[in-house]
Amino acid sequence: MILQDKKIAIVGGGPGGLTLARLLQLNNATVTVYERDVNDKIRQQGATLDLHEESGLEALRRAGLMNEFKAQYRPHAGKLRITDPQGNIKMDDHAIEDYQDSRPEIDRAPLRDILVQSLQAGTISWNSQFVTMQPQGDGWLIHFKNGSSAYADIVIAADGANSKIRPYITSIQPVYSGITIVEGNLYNARAHAPKLWDLVKGGKLFALGNEQSLILSTKGDGSLSFYTGCKVPENWVTVSGIDFNNKTSVHHWFSHAFGNWDAIWQEVFAGDDNWFVPRPQYHFPLDQQWEALPNLTMIGDAAHRMPPYAGEGVNMAMQDAFELTACLTNNMFTDTQSAIAAYERNMLQRAAAVTNDTLISTTLIHAPEGLHQLLRVFSEMEEQA
Repeated sequence: MILQDKKIAIVGGGPGGLTLARLLQLNNATVTVYERDVNDKIRQQGATLDLHEESGLEALRRAGLMNEFKAQYRPHAGKLRITDPQGNIKMDDHAIEDYQDSRPEIDRAPLRDILVQSLQAGTISWNSQFVTMQPQGDGWLIHFKNGSSAYADIVIAADGANSKIRPYITSIQPVYSGITIVEGNLYNARAHAPKLWDLVKGGKLFALGNEQSLILSTKGDGSLSFYTGCKVPENWVTVSGIDFNNKTSVHHWFSHAFGNWDAIWQEVFAGDDNWFVPRPQYHFPLDQQWEALPNLTMIGDAAHRMPPYAGEGVNMAMQDAFELTACLTNNMFTDTQSAIAAYERNMLQRAAAVTNDTLISTTLIHAPEGLHQLLRVFSEMEEQA
């Protein structure tokens, strides 16, 4: 096996990196995951994750973790309601008697726990935030913010959309999609936002209108995660004057930007324990390519970041994990460079197709007639089912 006696460093302990570590360990590889979080108790932000049959779920099957997933996933959390800006329901999965969970939902924290607990003791080096690395011998010497360093024969970047390792592989820059998201989380939503809590009804909600979007999802801890989508300039975050660490400042912006929407949506700012972060949405060029290296590659958003409007992010990362593992452990390859090249060739082709579909969805949702177009898409999907 080409990984014999090689030390593998995975930088980033998200779903993609942890899945990769699990799969490599099942193949007797020596792996360390370097994660910037202090420990596994750090609160996991963001919406719930819907895992797809051919990617996220397939990764868990290969990892031998489907029973653990079935014990933790949230049945019917994927039920979707689509509304207009006034909160009028235009499509409702809750009205479907034989609703099927084709893309089962799980919160980020339970999924992380499943993956962390599947790894060998000591696999994860917590509080290890990547700073820089330099070639050493046939591998890399990696330096972390905590002052420590580590050698690896192969480094795999799983450090997300703003990857610090990607520039060691390619200089290709991302392209702004035209949409910026303000992501937030409202805790104890049943008490603080009872109208929205009832409207979302334990599932997900898409509200579209005026070339804007507001997407909410219920989490198992009783919170509502949400993100707005608006057409704004690429530099909007820095020139808007909004203090995203201040709820009042963000609320003032929201009240103005969504001023034509019903007052019910103002409930996302109820309560004192709120969290907000702006996220300009980027994607990489569909034709991106680079020359494969023998000791460095990447998975997930580091390789193919894209907007969230097709629900592909975590699924793509987990598919990267099992495809990269398959290449690195395939005896048909005589060296790591050819294995990595094969993985990257297939990954880039797959990512280009998914990115294209995602950009179509992003444009559709934020079009002047986005609500009607989305309803038409779901209607056509129902007719084809």
